[in-house]
Amino acid sequence: MKTKILVIGRHPQIVSVLFRLINQNPDWVGTSAATDEEAMALFEQEAYDLVLLSSGIEEASENKLRTFFLKQNPTIIIVQHYGGGSGLLTGEILQAMENRKV
Repeated sequence: MKTKILVIGRHPQIVSVLFRLINQNPDWVGTSAATDEEAMALFEQEAYDLVLLSSGIEEASENKLRTFFLKQNPTIIIVQHYGGGSGLLTGEILQAMENRKV
């Protein structure tokens, strides 16, 4: 079964790149959201394994989203990604998933 990842970010070009990189991995499937409301609606409709917070999310929104996601699913993995290339992204996701197994 594929790992389901919700990508949230405010910069469409960056989110587009992250979405593409995630969906290139045969073990992952990504969905993207640009607003808090869209992200929360998607999270309520689908069981995600990981939430990826991209750049441009203000602190108040990040706190609201984290609270919402953890209330809905206390075991959800939340990763904050600020860039650095596809290798870093893959490493961050794999490390977060491995840490959850421990």
